[in-house]
Amino acid sequence: MSPSVALSATGQIRCGEPARRISDLLSSGLDARAKSKRQAMNQPRTDEDQEFVARTQSGDASAFDQLVVKYTPRLYGLVYNMTSNHEDTNDLLQDIFSKAYKAIRGFRGKSSFYTWIHSIAVNMTLNFLKKRGRRFQLSLDDVDAGVQNDKEFMELTATSSPVREADLSELQRRLNEAMMKLSDEHRAVVTMFHIQGMPHAEISKVLRVSEGTVRSRLFYANRQLQNYLEEFRKNPVS
Repeated sequence: MSPSVALSATGQIRCGEPARRISDLLSSGLDARAKSKRQAMNQPRTDEDQEFVARTQSGDASAFDQLVVKYTPRLYGLVYNMTSNHEDTNDLLQDIFSKAYKAIRGFRGKSSFYTWIHSIAVNMTLNFLKKRGRRFQLSLDDVDAGVQNDKEFMELTATSSPVREADLSELQRRLNEAMMKLSDEHRAVVTMFHIQGMPHAEISKVLRVSEGTVRSRLFYANRQLQNYLEEFRKNPVS
């Protein structure tokens, strides 16, 4: 019997500065936050995950609960930015952790648990999106809630003018809409690199493609996002 899964509603593209140019938004705003995450990820990994995995494989379900608690925030952000739907994300996370729990006895540690669980999450989400089709699922209520719950965003806008707040809110909405116009595969790469802060090498392991393919998809996706957001760059709220 699989352990219970506690989910929290986190994760969404967020911008800390108003976009003077779209290229600045993509290369500076998101990359600055992703850089610190990549630096942390490049530090030597502890064997904490291996310990939890070994205990789970020995029948200790509470050890898997610890992995669920640890990885839920990251995986929620990953899946939500690919689906842009909180209900779908909650359902998918339940399925992702359930599948991981059932398959963990076969996990041999050839990759890190981090890579393994992300591979399951990305593949299941991509399969879900293919079945769901290309219908647009962005909820403006979700976008508004994401902005209001973003501590960094609120701190940056606390003393700002109403015009600046309007610019940031509109940019948030436009960026999420632009993300949903990307193909599922390109949105996955953008999510992992710009939002999750994963380095190219880690993304290539998760997707099982070459680093060159990852870079190519990122380049194309960034160009697409710039094109989608060109109208906002030319005609901001202010």
